[in-house]
Formats: sequence, structure tokens, C-alpha cells
Amino acid sequence: MHRVVITGVGLFTPVGSGKDPFWKALLAGASGIAPVRSFDTSQFPVHLGGEVDGFQPQKYFRRRDPSEMGRASQLAVAAARQAVEDSALDLDSYDRCRLGVSMGTTSGEPLFVEQYNDVRHEEGLEAVPREAFSRYPCHLIPAHLAAEMDLQGPCRMIPTACAAGNYAIGNAFDLIRTGRADLMLAGGADAFSRIPYMGFARLGAIAPERCQPFDKNRKGMIPGEGAAVVVLEPLQAALSRGARIYAEVKGYGLSCDSHHMTAAHPEGDGAVAVMSQALQQSGLEPDDVDYISAHGTGTPTNDRVESLAIRRLFGSRAGRLPVSSIKSMIGHTMGAASAIEAVTCALAIDTGFIPPTINYEEPDPECGLDCVPNRFRKADPRVCLNNAHAFGGNNASLCLARYES
Repeated sequence: MHRVVITGVGLFTPVGSGKDPFWKALLAGASGIAPVRSFDTSQFPVHLGGEVDGFQPQKYFRRRDPSEMGRASQLAVAAARQAVEDSALDLDSYDRCRLGVSMGTTSGEPLFVEQYNDVRHEEGLEAVPREAFSRYPCHLIPAHLAAEMDLQGPCRMIPTACAAGNYAIGNAFDLIRTGRADLMLAGGADAFSRIPYMGFARLGAIAPERCQPFDKNRKGMIPGEGAAVVVLEPLQAALSRGARIYAEVKGYGLSCDSHHMTAAHPEGDGAVAVMSQALQQSGLEPDDVDYISAHGTGTPTNDRVESLAIRRLFGSRAGRLPVSSIKSMIGHTMGAASAIEAVTCALAIDTGFIPPTINYEEPDPECGLDCVPNRFRKADPRVCLNNAHAFGGNNASLCLARYES
């Protein structure tokens, strides 16, 4: 089995696009949450979202026309272009049939469903443009990325909702460590859309003013959008070309609660299982973990159950282990969330800093975690867990560690 490392990162988020602007904003505790601009929210009781500002897709395309694809695909391609450039890769030096892509998403390209509904309502079915149907399916996101980057190997889409980024990175990790691919681009992407916004609003899950993970007075999540892609390659290949190594992927865990379509298992069984699996596959123990990037949506149920799961696995150490949620700053970016958070873990390992959970004011005794409140921390984490828990009970935990020879 090959050891697998991350040698490049690229991302677009509501607080900043590109590695350096993103990391600077996170450590500063900046918020990317603002009144929604891309559609009218007057019919909703809530009006905030996390949108990517100033995105110009044409800057990142060399082979394809970005106007022929949806926003999620555009964000994914742009993040991949950044990641490849950050990794200083010469893709022409590889056998293209050994280069692949693995992506996750929640909604695919929902803006085309919106277009279909709007045109049909206003002008009738006959007026709906044909491309509204052909451009929607979620598998087009990795397909567009592969076509733009000329990757002719495995091309996967894993649409496991808000845990999809971790699933996709875990899949890419497997392909490389077993020798079925020489290099993988992996991550997640989702575009801001009325469809998930309406769904979460009707569930009463969107916070009216701000996202406050683990705070006693938290009132919900805030939808967002974004994309993140990492370059994964065998350790020996990275060392041979003198690549910068952000972190080593040690292992991952997957589970399904089989409990409820929207609610997590009340005792956190699935969350405990995936963290345990990730550590077992990595050859590590709970005491080895230095930082957890929490799913941390800010909803009353999620934060309570995730905290319970962490306390079950880590015991008395749970209250001293740094556990932060960047969703307090960027919102919940759906299928991109755990991919962005994987980049966060890699940068924490690389720089030695842990980002904060902002908007934290009053501790919740039902959580009882050190959520790195409101200010970043110098901690030099060696081992990080990245947790993701999605609708349908889909859970995924990814273990990253500092590369050590």
C-alpha cells in the first residue's frame, strides 16, 4: 500500500478564494455571512447566506467554455486549477489515463432546476430551454473537471449530501494507496440555490442572525456555497519531485445511522463509529488526536449529538481537545463543506494554527467542548480529524496527520 499525501489545495468560499486569502480570513475570525444577493428572500422568514463574491470562472478555464456548465461545475474547475498550480504539477508528464477525479455534492446543479421551474411557470413548458435538462445531473461536475484538466482516469461523483467531500477524498485515497491511480483531484462543490434554502427554511433550521455552533443560544445553520479540491498523490512521488506536503491522509471512516432522514442518531452512534474507524485505519488512538474540525452546523440537535459522540470516544479528554467549526464563518456549504474543512485541517497541520468558532458567547453544558471560542490558537496539531454528518445519516470522518518519514 502507498502512503498518500496532500500536495496542493484550491478553494472558493464566502470568506475568501484561494489558500492564502481563505486562511487569513479564517484566522482573523472574519464572517462571510450576509443578506442573500442571488435571489429574493422576501417570502422566507430568514434572509442570510454565505455566497462567493466576485467569482469570474473564465479566468480558470483553458479548454472548455464555462458558460456551457453550471455554477457548481465552474467552482469545482476553478478550485482544481488552483490546486494543480499550488502543487506545481506538470500534468503533461503523467500518463493521463492514471489521473482521476473524485468529487462530492449535495445538489448537483440546482440552478437549472430553478430555471426549468421559472420558465415553465412564466412561459409554459414549451419555452423551457433543452439545456436545462442536460446540464443538471450531478455527475457532470467531475466530468467537466476531468474534461477541462484532461484527466482520463477514474471519474467519480459521490452525492452523499453534506458529508460528500470527505467521501470523495476517502475514495481518491483508496485509489492511490492501492495503486489504481497515480494522482487524484478530490473534493466537493455546491452552488447557492433557492432549493436547499427553501428546504432548510421550512425545517426551521436557518438562523435568523448568525451561526453560533456549540453556543447555548444557537438558533440554526446558515446555507452557503463553495468548492474545494485537494491534490492527492503517493508519498514517494511527492518526495521525488520535491513537492510541498501539507499533510498525510492516514485513513477515514464511513457509516450510516439508519435512523431518520434528517435527524442524527440521538446517541451519536454513527458519529462515534466513523471517528473510531478513521483512527483504526490510521493506526492511531484517540489520545493521538490534537484537533477536530467539527461538522458544527449550529443547529441545536447537531451540536448536541456531535458533542455527545466526541465525549463518548474521547472521554475525560473531550473538554480539553480543541474542536472548532468554521461554519460559524462560511456557513454550511453543503457538499463542499467537508472538503473545505479538509483543507482547513491540512492548513492547520502545515501552519500550526487552529481557526476559531466565532459568535460563541455562552457555553452549553450539553456540549461541554473546547470550541476554540472567537480567536485562533497556536497549537501545532500533528493529527486532525475532520467530521461530517449528513442527512440520511451519512457520516464520514477523515484523519490527516503531519508527514513524518
